[in-house]
Amino acid sequence: MKVLVIGGAGYIGSHVARRLLDSGHTVTVFDNLSSGLRINLFPGAAFIHGDILRYEQLRAAMRETGAQAAVYLAAFKAVGESMVKPEKYSVNNIIGTIHLLNAACETGLKNIIFSSSAAVYGEPKYLPIDEKHPTNPENYYGFTKLEIEKFLGWYDRLKGIRCAILRYFNAAGYDVDGRIKGLEQNPANLIPAIMEAACGMRRELQIFGSDYDTPDGTCIRDYIHVSDLAAAHVLALDYVSGNDKSLTVNLGSETGSSVTEVLETARRVTGREIPAKITGRRAGDPARLTASAALARDLLGWKARYSDMETLIRTSWAAYHTN
Repeated sequence: MKVLVIGGAGYIGSHVARRLLDSGHTVTVFDNLSSGLRINLFPGAAFIHGDILRYEQLRAAMRETGAQAAVYLAAFKAVGESMVKPEKYSVNNIIGTIHLLNAACETGLKNIIFSSSAAVYGEPKYLPIDEKHPTNPENYYGFTKLEIEKFLGWYDRLKGIRCAILRYFNAAGYDVDGRIKGLEQNPANLIPAIMEAACGMRRELQIFGSDYDTPDGTCIRDYIHVSDLAAAHVLALDYVSGNDKSLTVNLGSETGSSVTEVLETARRVTGREIPAKITGRRAGDPARLTASAALARDLLGWKARYSDMETLIRTSWAAYHTN
């Protein structure tokens, strides 16, 4: 299938593009390189330097490539920034989505794979979180992701554009075969922060709170390897195109690791001391957050193969140490 990977030079996008190529799809990356990197582009994929906010560029890319499907990974995703710059997230995430959907209508593109987020759920009412959990985002980033899901749902009903909504939990790790060379730009998540502390790129790791209701007092999260995420995108594309039917699924490892457990694993794998300092809690951080991925298993035959903490840290360290 001819697939346009929007945001395909970024951290997750490059892994998805690689997996699509490995699966025999014809891939074109569409990216403005604001956070994506040319080093993450593969010889087997075409590249168009374009922006989702430039409607004509996006429509032309779909027409010129004859794209039958789009993987949509171009939303801004920094939670903290979204709370102080909502206008930035409104323009890029919401208007960009409208451009994508309208261009799809004009060009006949019928399948969209969307990288959504567990942020759409907000404070967990129960664990593990499944797809029936109430959606009540607590940050503006999560709000925009949920609104995008609603737009996709309406275009599914009205225009027959089938979509796979993939609600990620905490993406981490790097390609298990070492083929992704560019590091994630301005990462805000725990494992990249630990890697930067291990490399000396930051003075120390900040641990936000050690008095939560967890065994060691630090927050517990569900981490999923980016290679497992990439595999899910290909399976989701096969599902929506083969069944002419949309779906919404969680993608997580279904296991939780505390901040302390992640840090200690990183110290062991890297052989580095990795200085860390406990600071105050961050507003809105739940003590525990874990996923149920049973629906992804049932509908897609997907399972997390590389999402054990050892592999997450080992592949992350290989990428950071190389750089």
